Amino acid sequence: MIDTHTHLYSEEFDEDRKEMIERALKKGVSKFYLPAIDSESHEKMLALEKEYPNQIFSMMGLHPCYVKPETWEEELKLVQKYLNERKFPAIGEIGIDLYWDKTTLDIQIKAFEQQIDWAIEKDLPIVIHTRSSFDEVFEVLERKKHPKLRGIFHCFSGNLEQAKHAIDLQFILGIGGVVTFKNGKIDQFLNEIPLDKIVLETDSPYLAPVPHRGKRNESSYLDLVVGKLVDIYGKDFAEIDRITTENAMSMFSASK
Repeated sequence: MIDTHTHLYSEEFDEDRKEMIERALKKGVSKFYLPAIDSESHEKMLALEKEYPNQIFSMMGLHPCYVKPETWEEELKLVQKYLNERKFPAIGEIGIDLYWDKTTLDIQIKAFEQQIDWAIEKDLPIVIHTRSSFDEVFEVLERKKHPKLRGIFHCFSGNLEQAKHAIDLQFILGIGGVVTFKNGKIDQFLNEIPLDKIVLETDSPYLAPVPHRGKRNESSYLDLVVGKLVDIYGKDFAEIDRITTENAMSMFSASK
């Protein structure tokens, strides 16, 4: 299994990070992809990657919740500096979040578009954070449409129409703990989405799957997500593991 989105550097793991990673490895999680947030977490993220060079891979980008009027331009310059210095498997997590702050929409769009331009220029996938913002995100993606523009809708929580729109735009869906929630709703239509259009993720320490909902999430719980997909798709665990792993490695081909 591949956890395509996990914040292993989060302070919520400071007490037991090594043990938490070991638990995931023992459960069969072979690789972990870490989304960047902002400059305050870059060093912790990159240090973890150095510690586990064959298992942990860092992305680079500026999270929309950290696009602030006073710092976003400097933050983007730092992202660009990193992208020019070394290879990353993806630019992320980037996008638009209108759940926490609607007042920064204009600069969120500018930051999103700039990072999309870099992804196209460097032929990298993007990992999209979209919360209360599907219409705005799709508007940007339609405007920026390009043969090289592709990626993952992280923590997909939209409807069937939005899922199909994302796939039409060369994106696949990141499926995590939400699929196990009674009110998550995506379990009601996910079987209409081909299995080769999804990847696994935890978004740990957030969005823990049932029966851990409301508690700290961790990558070892990825098997609970697969367990739910077994029910939805009617395929066995190994088959879902194989297909979603191939999907992730194809998307993140720069770090094979």
